[in-house]
Amino acid sequence: MPKFAFHLTRPERPATPVVFASPHSGRDYPWSFLRRTVLDEHVIRTSEDAYVDRLFECAPQFGAAFLRAGAPRAFIDLNRSADELDPALIEGARKPGHNPRVTSGLGVIPRVVAGGRSIYRGKLSLSEAEMRIEKYWRPYHGQLQQLLTEAHDRFGEAILVDCHSMPHEALDPIARSGARRPEVVIGDRFGASASAAVVDRIETAFLNAGLCVVRNAPFAGAYITQHYGRPSRRQHAVQIEIDRSIYMNEHAIRPNANFQAFRKVLRGVVSEIATIGGQDMPMAAE
Repeated sequence: MPKFAFHLTRPERPATPVVFASPHSGRDYPWSFLRRTVLDEHVIRTSEDAYVDRLFECAPQFGAAFLRAGAPRAFIDLNRSADELDPALIEGARKPGHNPRVTSGLGVIPRVVAGGRSIYRGKLSLSEAEMRIEKYWRPYHGQLQQLLTEAHDRFGEAILVDCHSMPHEALDPIARSGARRPEVVIGDRFGASASAAVVDRIETAFLNAGLCVVRNAPFAGAYITQHYGRPSRRQHAVQIEIDRSIYMNEHAIRPNANFQAFRKVLRGVVSEIATIGGQDMPMAAE
């Protein structure tokens, strides 16, 4: 089993209500898991938000906590509700109501990775699924809620920036001929998970870095933004999706030649986002 449910890095001095999190960048694939799959060690990683944690790990230098998953997405998907169990994979799981994510094999215990490739030969027991939820899903979400509560108590509001990456081809449906291709998608569930003022500030940080940004298409946010976004209570949740091809070789799942330069660009974005509602922080040394 993966060793840790999550990894948390706190700032020396909390200076912002912003909390950064990466629920899909876990890459601890123990042999006990890999031997149960029909996929090799490379293919099993294709649904992972590879290296997103390294892109945003500077957040504590600007006064913000950074939470990242310990277990990989193929093992348990932290951006799903704990009750999104797939009866096509989990023996004894009740058939859910209309839920396209579960139907497509992308429940809390995924049945497939990117491209619809099956992870397992057969089914998993309900007790196995419940064990993963208890040992990995609940600790991660318990810690995330604690961070948001602490931020709200200290600053009067909490802002979750939920960090993800997307395949380059995911933007094909919205790319327009002759127009610059989007590089970042900001999801606020069409205004339901965060105030317009907060989303505007986050979008401006990416625009100031020279990135092309769109909102809510093709990704508006999933369970995490839906569950934690409560703007009427001054708790905001915004999902960030970044085109993987900018910083990594998607086929090889390795950082590309632009990785360090893009990491520096995102450092400036993170520092600007961290100023939302917080105390002024000097730019930390590289």
